[in-house]
This record gives sequence, C-alpha cells and structure tokens, in this order.
Amino acid sequence: MSALFSPITLRGASLSNRIIVSPMCQYSAEDGLANKWHEVHLATLAVSGAAMLCIESTAVEPEGRITPGDLGLWNDATEAALKMVLDTIRAHSNIFVTLQLAHAGRKASSHKPWHNGHLIPPSEGGWQTFAPSALPQKEGEAPPIELDRTGLTRIREAFVAATERAARLGVDGIELHGGHGYLLHQFMSPVSNQRTDEYGGSLQNRLRYLLEIFDAVRAAFPADKPLGIKVSASDWVEGGWDIEQTIALARELRKQDVDWIVASSGGISPLQKISPAPGYQVPFAEAIREATGVNTTAVGLITEARLAEDIIANGQADFVAIARAMLYDPRWGWHAAAELGGTVDAPPQYWRAPPREHADIFGKTVQGAR
Repeated sequence: MSALFSPITLRGASLSNRIIVSPMCQYSAEDGLANKWHEVHLATLAVSGAAMLCIESTAVEPEGRITPGDLGLWNDATEAALKMVLDTIRAHSNIFVTLQLAHAGRKASSHKPWHNGHLIPPSEGGWQTFAPSALPQKEGEAPPIELDRTGLTRIREAFVAATERAARLGVDGIELHGGHGYLLHQFMSPVSNQRTDEYGGSLQNRLRYLLEIFDAVRAAFPADKPLGIKVSASDWVEGGWDIEQTIALARELRKQDVDWIVASSGGISPLQKISPAPGYQVPFAEAIREATGVNTTAVGLITEARLAEDIIANGQADFVAIARAMLYDPRWGWHAAAELGGTVDAPPQYWRAPPREHADIFGKTVQGAR
C-alpha cells in the first residue's frame, strides 16, 4: 500500500491521502475580493486528487495585503466573494478545504511579483506598513511603523474576526501564516524584531505575539476543526531564526493543540543564502516531527511522486504540500496514484479519463460510452 495514499485523521475529519494543494498567491483580487479567476483556479485544483486544498494567503485587514491583488477576509463584501468560490468547490468536490490567514507586516504594499515586487509608496497607490520594529525589508525602502499596543490589539482582533468569518463560510480548517518574512515571522526573528518590551529580546518574548494570536484564533474556531501554521524553519541568515528556535516554538504550539506545522524557510531578508534542490526543506519537517510529535508538512521543490512517497514512508513528514508542480499538472494527484498504486476521488464526468492500464485509480470499474 502506498504511504502517500494512506488515510490520516485531523480532529474529526478523515483525509484519504497525504497530498495538500499548497496555498499559492494569485495576486488577482481587487480590494480583497475573490473573483472568477479564483473560482476557476481553485475549482480546478479541487479535483486534482489531493485530500486537502489550502486557499491562498488571505489578509485579515487591508494593510496586511502583500500586494493590492491579495485576497482578503475583513468585511461582508470579502466574505460574500469568498463564499461564491467555496460554493463552486463544494458543488463538485468533497476535498478538505482550509484557508490561510495572514498579515504581511513590513512586506505589505508591494508590487505583484511580475511587476518587480518592490515596495509601493503611498504616493503611488500603496499604504503605510507596520512591523515589530521600524526596520525596512530592504535597504533604501521606507521603514514601517513600529506597532504599539493599540496596533497589536487591532491586528489580533482582525485575526479573530477573519476566523469568525471563515467559520461562517464553513471552511474545514485554518492555517496561520507564520513564515516567509510576514508579520508573525517578523516578530519571531531577531533579524526583524529589535523591540525592548515583552514582545522582543528573548526567545520567549519573540514568540509571545504569535502564540497570543494562535490562542485567540483557536478560541474563535470550532473545536472540532483543525488549526495549523506555516513557519519558516530557518532565515538562512547568520544570527537569525533557526531550526532550534523553530522546535522551541513547535513545543509551545503543541501545548496549544496545533494540528500541523508546515516547515518552509526563508523570506525575512534579501541577505538569505539558500541553495534550493528537490526536497531541500524536508529535514526541517523531519526535525520538528521527531522532536515534538506534531504532524508536519514537507514543502519545497517536491515535484515527483516517488519523492513524495519516500518522505511519507520514511516518516520524515505526515503530509506533502505541492505548489508549482500542481499548477503545471493540475492532475498531479491522479498521476501519482497511477504511479504508486493509489486511488483518488474524481467527479463521475472524469471517470473514463484514465488510460486502460490505470483505469482503477478512481477505485471503480467504469464502462465505456454506449
């Protein structure tokens, strides 16, 4: 039996395999509103054969968007727009749908990646950014405003309000974005956090804000639905956040009943030194899992079914999240099942699609057309 296609339980839910469609920013919203692009994009990935689909990074307030094209969930209009997308997914797929909630902090107000990704000043349609300390992401950029108590409270309440909206929408789970150099990561990393109050300095202090938000979101979300988090396990910068600190965070999150940790890396500084290769971040997921027993998700240039199978079979992680490979091949899960001898769910309209030698990947025999 394929390890990748073995079932797993998250709180009250049973997932049929270990494949997750990773949250991938599309930068295609207007004023935070999901639209037809998101509907087509996510509905396509919902029939990929993965057991879980995570909706892209969704800002909890307008100032928390990475770009003007980011999804949002901060008012009735953004909630209604996302409901349209979820309704389409639910009509054609029973995939487990999670939503990633985020705040970009000092990396907000940026151009889309295909328009250079640089900071947009307020004079050119951008907005003022906020962060733990008044340190810009890149040299030469305008510094963010250091968050005071009022700002910390505002953002924490925005996470709670977005969680309540997500619960009304009926999403199956939530993932907090605590990595890639965004706000929660900025509080944890000494590269970006130079505060001298109880939210800066020691590791315990640098973890405090993320743990407060995690606790508040957990309290606002139904107890039978899971809550996970994405982290950067290393800044890849000397003197920055590293795997040892990540494991300390994971131990604290386990006390707060975290359901999974996605072990990504980087994003806090342009000075990072990374040498990407297939599976290069898998050791982070393995280290966290071994040290804490928390479910982990491996990410990062996992494109081949055999690599994904080995990660699960060798106990290096509990899930694999597929990103760019899923965009390149929206039936990645089908093809992995065919290679590894697994089965996947698919709409009946597609049951006759596989070639004869893989006709059993949907777990049923389908007769030809009359």
